[in-house]
Amino acid sequence: MFKRIMVPVDLAHADRLERALGVAADLARHYGATVIYVGVAAATPGALAHSPAEFAAKLKSFAEAKAAESGIDAEAHAMTSHDPSTDLDPTLLKAVGETGADLVIMASHIPNITDYIWPSNGGTVASHAKVSVMVVRA
Repeated sequence: MFKRIMVPVDLAHADRLERALGVAADLARHYGATVIYVGVAAATPGALAHSPAEFAAKLKSFAEAKAAESGIDAEAHAMTSHDPSTDLDPTLLKAVGETGADLVIMASHIPNITDYIWPSNGGTVASHAKVSVMVVRA
């Protein structure tokens, strides 16, 4: 049913993604699908990496570790954004097409009052993606 499962990851908060990462791995094993871990970073130096190439290498290492740990096929797809905090949603939507994903699995938080003012990333991607999106609450 699913062949390519895209999972957005924030390497700075990977510990908060375990539930969504587990769901993605389970579905990948069930369907024989590949998981594509997508990360978005700024082109400028940051706490995680000094350059887009360094960020891509870290994301690749993350994908390789998750693949070995979960027994799945995995890829990394690093994307660069001028300001990830403001254009994360369109960047993730672009990644859906670039990766050929047919399912997106995203971690999300329990809704709170600010979600009535600013929509969550998961809600925005689910509203605009042309593929199925599963939002997994932490």
